[in-house]
Amino acid sequence: MVSSSRHEDARRRQEMAAAALRNESIAAQVLVDEFVATAAERGLRPEPLRALLMDGTRVKSDQVGWYINKAQTLAIGPDGRFFQMLTTGGRFARFTGVKLSPSPPPLVVGRGGRDGETGDLKDFLERTLLAYATP
Repeated sequence: MVSSSRHEDARRRQEMAAAALRNESIAAQVLVDEFVATAAERGLRPEPLRALLMDGTRVKSDQVGWYINKAQTLAIGPDGRFFQMLTTGGRFARFTGVKLSPSPPPLVVGRGGRDGETGDLKDFLERTLLAYATP
């Protein structure tokens, strides 16, 4: 029989991990909001965002914004929402497009990913400002 203290310890660790993720997203959102303000100051116009389906097909989405990585799988909307552009799509997604839902932003982009595009969110946002500023 598992003691209730082990269950309590597991629950407490889970709560602490969830709180750490919330705090990370709050800090990341500050960086995203600064990025959006800077982009607006510089007159950088958001572009229509295209999502990437699991089969590798690019489709239109219901959002505009700025891609923040080379693979164009992460983006920021002009309202400061963070989008993961990799999504599932139904049979007609190629024709109708997809509706994206925002995600909490991470402080570290690509944590645990294999594509080699990992790093601090701040660095990704700075590179994005430079990339959109040059024609």
